Amino acid sequence: MNALEHHAPIAVVSHLRQLRSRLLRCLLAIVLLFIGLFPFAQTLYTAISAPLRAFLPAGASMIATSVTSPLMAPFKLTLMLALFVAMPLILHQVWGMVAPVVYRRERRIAIALLVASVTLFYAGMAFAFFLVFPMMFGFFASVTPEGVEMMTDIALYLDFILALFLAFGLAFQIPVATFLVVWAGMIDVQTLSKSRAYVIVGCFVVGMILTPPDVFSQTMLAVPMWLLFEVGLVASRMVSRPHAL
Repeated sequence: MNALEHHAPIAVVSHLRQLRSRLLRCLLAIVLLFIGLFPFAQTLYTAISAPLRAFLPAGASMIATSVTSPLMAPFKLTLMLALFVAMPLILHQVWGMVAPVVYRRERRIAIALLVASVTLFYAGMAFAFFLVFPMMFGFFASVTPEGVEMMTDIALYLDFILALFLAFGLAFQIPVATFLVVWAGMIDVQTLSKSRAYVIVGCFVVGMILTPPDVFSQTMLAVPMWLLFEVGLVASRMVSRPHAL
């Protein structure tokens, strides 16, 4: 057995230990954040349900159709919030595993992309909560048939908004994804620019898949996706210029 063969198992064990250590840090961060947020679980749910409650008829309220919903809905919300808040630390731990094999020049770009990705994910969630939710729930309330009282189950509402948070958070990653495919040489900026019409159609298709089955919600996701694609093209042109010289 040569030296390389002898050190290979040691290197694998070392990487596995490092991976376990980083996973434990991520898990510990989520648990600590959950413990810190849980005393405010009811208040957090009240705040997250405000966009819908603002459009409920006078005297109406949200309902709980399951015996465990009054506990489990705030519990689930708090757990998801802890995960979202811990996301920068989680990505930092992932970056710690990748950074040693990345060149110094690429490392600077990768760090910028990491920061941009986290920021855009939070921006997508904020866009959904502060702009999309009020407009969407106002629209739903306005089309409620006469004689039907709008009362939403708290668990179903939570599942609905968490899905939209994830959809908008991922959709806002388009500039990063566009930059990456150009930076990696998978496609050039000119080809992407010529494919703009297909991208716009694709944005609306994704909007149809990820949002409720109404044109309003689909448009509110598709239009920002297209605009973010344009932002990604601008950033890609900036990075592609040195290669063109």
